[in-house]
Amino acid sequence: MTRVRAAAQRLLPGRSDYAELPRSWRTDLLAGLTVGIVALPLALGFGIASGAGAEAGLITAIVAGLVAAVFGGSHVQVSGPTGAMVVVLAPIVATHGAGAIALVTLMAGVVVVLAGVARLGRAVSFIPWPVIEGFTLGIAAIIFLQQVPAVTGASGQAGPHTNVVASAVRSLTNADPATLAWSLAAVGIVSACMLGLPRLRPGIPGSLVGIVVATVAAQALHAPLATIGALPHSLPAPSIPLLDPATMQALLPAALTIAALAAIESLLSARVAASLTDTGAYDPDRELVGQGLASLAAGLFGGMPATGAIARTAVNVRSGARTRAAAATHAAVLLAVVLVVAGPVAHIPLAALSGVLMVTAVRMVHVATARSILRSTRADAAAFVVTAVVTVSVDLIVAVGIGVVVAGGFALRGLARSAGVAREPVPGEPELGDEQIAVIRIDGPLFFAAADRVLDEVTGLDGVTVVVLRMSQLELVDATGAHVLSEIVQQLEARGVTVLIKGVRDGHVELFRTVGVLDALRHHEHLFDDLPAAVAHARDHVRRAGYPLTDDAAAA
Repeated sequence: MTRVRAAAQRLLPGRSDYAELPRSWRTDLLAGLTVGIVALPLALGFGIASGAGAEAGLITAIVAGLVAAVFGGSHVQVSGPTGAMVVVLAPIVATHGAGAIALVTLMAGVVVVLAGVARLGRAVSFIPWPVIEGFTLGIAAIIFLQQVPAVTGASGQAGPHTNVVASAVRSLTNADPATLAWSLAAVGIVSACMLGLPRLRPGIPGSLVGIVVATVAAQALHAPLATIGALPHSLPAPSIPLLDPATMQALLPAALTIAALAAIESLLSARVAASLTDTGAYDPDRELVGQGLASLAAGLFGGMPATGAIARTAVNVRSGARTRAAAATHAAVLLAVVLVVAGPVAHIPLAALSGVLMVTAVRMVHVATARSILRSTRADAAAFVVTAVVTVSVDLIVAVGIGVVVAGGFALRGLARSAGVAREPVPGEPELGDEQIAVIRIDGPLFFAAADRVLDEVTGLDGVTVVVLRMSQLELVDATGAHVLSEIVQQLEARGVTVLIKGVRDGHVELFRTVGVLDALRHHEHLFDDLPAAVAHARDHVRRAGYPLTDDAAAA
C-alpha cells in the first residue's frame, strides 16, 4: 500500500512544481502571454485543418493546455492541438464525421493515462540522441516552412497531407510582390525585436513587443495583411459524447494510433524542452498521465486530442518560462481572448506571428551540436540526417521510427563486430601433442547478429582433435548465440573432435542447459571451471587417443 501511495503521489501535482514561482512569476506571466498569442492562430488553424472546426482547436488549447500544465511531467511544456495530429484526425472526420472527434479523443486519453500509470514513459529513453537532434532539426524546418504561406499571403496549403516543402514553394510561386513586401516588413519588425531587445535588457519580451509594434504599424499604414480574424466568444458546457459500442469498436484502431502519436510527440517535445532549459528534468510517466487527462478534458468540452507542442514549448522557453504557471497562463490568455478581447486580437497580422515562429525555429537549430554529430561516427551521422529528412518529407512519427531502426542497425552491426574468436597458445610448458589441441577464446556478445560468423570461424578449425572453448569472457548470450554454441559442439563432435567448455558464467548456465549446449557435450565431465584443468584433460585425451604427432612436434 505504501508503494502504491508513493507511486500515486509521484504522478500527481505537488508544491515542488512551483518552487521557483516566487522568483519567476513575472517572466512566467510574460512567457504565458506571449505563448498564448502565438498559440491562438495555430489552435484555430489546426482545428480547421482537422475538420473539427476552429472552435475545437481553441477549446483544446485552453482546456487541454491548462490540464496538461497542472498534471504533466514537464515544467515548461505547452500542450494543445498540433499539426501531426491533424494528419490522423482528418481521415476520421471524413469517415465518421466531426462528431466522432470528441469520442475518439476520450478513448485516446484513457489509453495515454493507462500508459503513464503502467510506467511506459521511459520508452522514449530508447530513442538515441542523434535521432532526437535530427527530429528537432526536422521540426524546426517544418515550423519555419509552415510560416511561408502566411508570409507570402498566398495559399500554399492543399490539405493536411501536403508536404511543407511543396507548400512553401507553391506559396512563393503564387505570392503577390506587394503583399510579400508588407509581410516581410512585419516579419522583420518582429525578428528585430526578438533578437535585439533582449540584448538591451534581458527582461524585455521581444516577441510580444514585436507583435504589438507590427500590429499598430499595420493598422496605421492600412497594410494589406491577413489577420487572425473573428473569434468565438464563449466555450461550450462539458458533456459526455454518446458512448455507442459499435462506434467505439470502429474507432478503437484510430484511438490507439492517436494515443501512440500523442505519447511519442509529447515525450519527445518534453525531452527537447528539457534540453533547451535548465528548469529540471521531466517525468515521462507523469507527462503521459497529464497528456491523457488533458485529452479527456478536451473531449468533454468537444475538443481534439492534445499533445505537447514543440513550437509553442520552444516559444515558452525562449520567453523565459521557469514553471508550469507559464503554460497555465497561456491557457488563461486564450480564454481571456475568447471572453474579453477577441476584437483587438483579431487585427494581429498572421505575418507577425509567423515571424515569431520563424525566429523560434532558427533558435531551435544548434549548429555546434549538428556539427559534432556529423563528425562523430557514420552511424550517428546517418541516423541524424535520415531522421531530419524523413521528418520534413514524410512524417515525424515515421521519422523517429526510421531513425531508431537506422541507429539500431548500426549499433547491432558494431556490437556484432565486437564479438571475437581467437585461438590462444596452449598454456604451460609445451608438451608433445599440444598441436592437436585448440584453445579458443570467445569474447564479447554472442547474439543473433554475430552467431553465424562465430560458427564459421570455430567449425572451420582443422588438424585438431580437442577444442577447448573458453567462455569466461563471453559477456552477452541470447538464445541464437546459445543455439550456435550447441551447433558448434555437435558439428565438432560429429567430426571426431572432442569439445571441452571452460568458464561458463553463472548467468549463462540456465540458458545453456535449456537450449542444449551442455547436453551436446560428449560427457558431463567436459565442463570445467578453470583453464589448467581443461588443458590437462585435453592433453590426457590426446595421449590416450594415441594420435600421431606432426613432424614439427616429433622434432621438438
